[in-house]
Amino acid sequence: MIDFATRRTMMVDTQVRPSDVTKFPIIEAMLTVPREDFVPTAQREAAYLGENLDLGQGRVMLDPRTLAKMLDALAITDRELVLDVGGAMGYSTAVIAHMAEAVVTVEEDESMAHEAQEALTAAGADNAVVHVGPLAEGAAQHGPYDAIVLQGGVQQVPAALIDQLKDGGRICALFMNGQLGEVRVGRKNSDDVSWRMAFNAAAPVLPGFGREAVFEF
Repeated sequence: MIDFATRRTMMVDTQVRPSDVTKFPIIEAMLTVPREDFVPTAQREAAYLGENLDLGQGRVMLDPRTLAKMLDALAITDRELVLDVGGAMGYSTAVIAHMAEAVVTVEEDESMAHEAQEALTAAGADNAVVHVGPLAEGAAQHGPYDAIVLQGGVQQVPAALIDQLKDGGRICALFMNGQLGEVRVGRKNSDDVSWRMAFNAAAPVLPGFGREAVFEF
């Protein structure tokens, strides 16, 4: 019998805290949410490894360090509405649900979305909504959002997502250039977003977020 609770504590103590993530809501959420319940059954034993977890179809669950540092950079509060883009089977959404007033996750893979809904319900995340649809389109009907986080790599961020961010809101995205990437945090001011570099990481580019998705007229 695998002691997942001990693995969860080890994940926080060896991957999260040493990465200068000290905000209590993040630590508490990652100690509480059972990561093993948000991965394919065959991957449960690998749930707490310090690397991106392959979910198939070019999708991953971000490694604990990257997710924790993204949430740390966003500084989500319990009065905010958050959009979690590409939440896959719902782990990041469950973590954010511990920190935010409410969270909407967008997932275009119907099977993953179904798994996410079941796992979030089982975890008691009653302030989380699963929206099934193209990742790049977000979920405008639930917005606007105080913060947006993208659970995978991007080469560009669609204007449709920026439009769903409140003025003064924050967005966190992992911009990939080849095999290398950097996480940047943006703050919206009117229709413009000013970005700052936060830290380095890497992940596959999410569907709809490659350069070919840019249209020029």
